Amino acid sequence: MNYGKHEAEHRLRSLHSKSGKYASKLILNVFKALFVLILFLAVVGVSIGFGMVKGIIDNAPSIDILNIQPDRFATTVYDSAGNLTDTLVTTGSNREAATYEELPEDLINAFVAIEDSRFWSHNGIDVRSIARAIKGLISNDYAGGGSTITQQLLKNNVFSGGMETGWGAKIERKLQEQYLAVQLEKNSGMSKEETKKRIITDYLNTINLGNNTLGVKVAARRYFNKEVSDLTLSECTVLASITKNPSRLNPISGREDNAKRRKIVLQYMVEQGYITKAQQEEALADNVYDRIQNVDTAAKATSTPYSYFTDELIEQVITDLMEKLDYTENQASNLLYSGGLQIYTTQDPRLQEIVDEEINNPDNYTAAKYSVEYRLSVTHSNGETEHFSEENLKTFRKSILGDASFEGLYGSEEAVKQDIDQYKSWLLKEGDQIIGERTSLTLQPQASFVLMDQHTGEVKALCGGRGQKTASLTLNRATNVYRQPGSAFKTITAFAPALDACGATLGTVYYDAPYTIGSKTFRNWWNSSYGFQGYHNIREGIIYSMNVIAVRCLMETVTPQLGIEYAENMGITSLVKEDLGAATALGGITKGVSNLELTAAYATIANGGVYTKPRFYTKILDHDGKVLIDNGPETRQVLKDSTAFLLTDALSESMKSNRLYARPGISINSTSTRAALTGMSAAGKSGTTTSNNDIWFVGYTPYYTAGIWGGCDQNQKLKHGNVNNGGTSFHKDIWRNIMNRVHEGLEDPGFPVPDSVETAQICRKSGKRAVSGVCTEDPRGNAVYTEYFAKGTAPTEVCDKHVAVTVCAQSGMRPTPYCPLKSSKICMVLPDGEEGVTDDSYFGIPGYCPLHSNISTIIPPVPGESGGDSINVQPIGPGYQTTPASPATEGYGPGNLPY
Repeated sequence: MNYGKHEAEHRLRSLHSKSGKYASKLILNVFKALFVLILFLAVVGVSIGFGMVKGIIDNAPSIDILNIQPDRFATTVYDSAGNLTDTLVTTGSNREAATYEELPEDLINAFVAIEDSRFWSHNGIDVRSIARAIKGLISNDYAGGGSTITQQLLKNNVFSGGMETGWGAKIERKLQEQYLAVQLEKNSGMSKEETKKRIITDYLNTINLGNNTLGVKVAARRYFNKEVSDLTLSECTVLASITKNPSRLNPISGREDNAKRRKIVLQYMVEQGYITKAQQEEALADNVYDRIQNVDTAAKATSTPYSYFTDELIEQVITDLMEKLDYTENQASNLLYSGGLQIYTTQDPRLQEIVDEEINNPDNYTAAKYSVEYRLSVTHSNGETEHFSEENLKTFRKSILGDASFEGLYGSEEAVKQDIDQYKSWLLKEGDQIIGERTSLTLQPQASFVLMDQHTGEVKALCGGRGQKTASLTLNRATNVYRQPGSAFKTITAFAPALDACGATLGTVYYDAPYTIGSKTFRNWWNSSYGFQGYHNIREGIIYSMNVIAVRCLMETVTPQLGIEYAENMGITSLVKEDLGAATALGGITKGVSNLELTAAYATIANGGVYTKPRFYTKILDHDGKVLIDNGPETRQVLKDSTAFLLTDALSESMKSNRLYARPGISINSTSTRAALTGMSAAGKSGTTTSNNDIWFVGYTPYYTAGIWGGCDQNQKLKHGNVNNGGTSFHKDIWRNIMNRVHEGLEDPGFPVPDSVETAQICRKSGKRAVSGVCTEDPRGNAVYTEYFAKGTAPTEVCDKHVAVTVCAQSGMRPTPYCPLKSSKICMVLPDGEEGVTDDSYFGIPGYCPLHSNISTIIPPVPGESGGDSINVQPIGPGYQTTPASPATEGYGPGNLPY
């Protein structure tokens, strides 16, 4: 900067010039105009905003504290034939209301502490909570809303649970709710204390507490089988922990989450002075969840539990209301149970009856055992209380009674009672008092079944367990239980992507021999005396469920990453990064799969490669009869139609009587013949886990796809040694029985061949074009057959696994110059680097004849037969060569055995 004399004078002249004065005046006028404009807009904005808020408040409904009745309607559920199947309504409703005097002080304090700590002092709204909520939204650190208990009561009983979808409607409701909350507390005509008592009573009588339970009176009976007035501090805090999310936090299915929130409730009660630290610690030490009942004893005499189908329907509807209409989980649940909806399901009553009858038919099982859920609470003579479960009973049986092999299953109900009586006699001492005991038996083995229309995705029938269903929303083995799928997964992760994206065909061969990846060596399922089988193709890998073929296909052709991608595209959602390994080809996955998802994956194949998301309903109408959700099919093309047909053809052969191409004496048969139907085409795949914990069969016809799982809830083996816990084949009998009945009277159209498929004759040992006189002359029989191919993928190369070899007529091995008689036989070209004996290695190119190693061993030729000393290996593929081995080092052994 120039600070000289001349520069300073120049700047002074500029400041006093006319142009400078005009510029300064102009800038000042602009600022004045902008200020006036901003002030005007602010006034207009405030006026408009005030007018809008006033209009919203003026449209608020009229209320009366003496008549805040819940505006709730039962939801009705209809099957595909239009029959009413269920009525969804929150149990108890108004007729189960408690008076303020019945409500324990701890219960009221627990709800106030967690939901509205200034309830007794505010005038309907809590300004501090509202400010906190706004600050959280601005800072993106939202930790909770600003609604008071008064506002929540109004939302539930005046505003239908606050189920708006748009932000504008939500803001309008919120403003009306806050205004009415103030009016309700100000104009009630009662003292402030009386008003508050009435509000908290109505709130606790109408709050959703999960598991079809409305209000604390019903919840006390539902969860603790006692009246609300008898609840302890520990039990009160369990109920207060449900309200934030009744579906996730109810103490039956959400026990762990409820326990975490219960700790928060107790801490708040300490901080707000409702309980002492000692009371908090006593409540935390109480194992309250062991006393919670899974059966609503107050209502079971008059109510029927929802079916497994309806259980899953409820979950799907709540999910769709959240995803498609932007409801919160609580809003969706409130609408479902009290919005007066009409839900039209895909359930076929005739098919559902068939499924239920067969799953529960004892004649379909070879064993009937029982698992036990046991709860025992004892107060000892010294005042200490202890709680015991079936695990303690199991330990007693193994350690005290000396039955080390006991695995938790009983042969009869009497055996269970006997064990319990013995256990109590051993456990209880003089002065001990039983304060609670509960026993629940479950039939084992268990089963689940899913039946769906592959063309529409409609689930026609579903059964989530065997035996009497005693409660709604219980364990659903068809949808919410994940188990290892075993060999049923081979088709999904290995063979489908190989055919669809990796250039493989049903004729593509892999070598069945000892195969090790890392520390894991893979073997097949059959008797070890049969050993490994050499070259076999994908078709045979499916028909005979060949483990090594599936693993090599995944690792050498597909890659685990692509296999998982295909599984996920076919609807499998349970895979994790740890599943990126060879075992995934055999269903050895971390979490397992659900029956519903595995069935839907096979339905993709049945539907020409189009995945259709399983649907439990077609439409939902609101209380006024308007369509709320039109639930049409959600589809995506996953496989080519040619791939789907090729898999179908191989899967259908697995249900027919076939025997693996091998030497005499090896009897490896197709794995799914027991599930074959009468008079109806079917295709499918079985799956059995290594330790016989889980058994599966998933298959389809031209009409339906169905999947069945069998196993024990606590993972006991179905069969081991002399122990039979149901065996490993009953599931196929049930699948066959159900599907035969389902298809009665239906014509069999078969599985039509699409235009995208062609045929070609190939050699089963190479997957290439067969060579007449060579592939046809395999010692085990003709190796040539006709295979289906996607158009353009049929092989053009000729077989390179069969060769015609000149051998010594006497030893059957390659001739030396001294062998007098020679003949020709068909041998196998074995892969380099493979070790171990296989069925093919018995027919490998032999070593040199040990019988004729010099001139003295020459046997005169038989008259009329030619002699000679040439090896005469006929090459059957471009570039094929043989390397003669030294007669001095060759001998008998794998690959050199005489034929």
